[in-house]
Amino acid sequence: MAASVSVLLYSSDADTRAQVRLATGRSPAPDVPPVTFVECATLPAVLRALDTGRIDACVLDGEAAPAGGMGVCRQIKNEVFRCPPVLLLIGRPQDAWLATWSRADAVITLPVEPMGFAAALAALLRAPH
Repeated sequence: MAASVSVLLYSSDADTRAQVRLATGRSPAPDVPPVTFVECATLPAVLRALDTGRIDACVLDGEAAPAGGMGVCRQIKNEVFRCPPVLLLIGRPQDAWLATWSRADAVITLPVEPMGFAAALAALLRAPH
């Protein structure tokens, strides 16, 4: 098992980032390595972090402003070579169809429900990419 995994966490809302960190804890599941978050509040910071090639998964806030996570997801899926899997946070269940457009690998509604979020993140980190 890897020493740790890097998860990019994008949200313009510090409270949303805190919810994700709290739901994840040290690791989202016993069989998943500890998580190190790379927190970003802007699109340029997301792109810089992805350029390092050291991100194992992304959590993007669909409600972020001014660049929403859905648009960011679609952009990175189209532009980043071997883009890491993306867990998209959406404000309403009715927005799930937009997550399909964005090419997200998994979707969770806000506010973050700890058990469901941890399970979704663990599944992304376990999947071969």
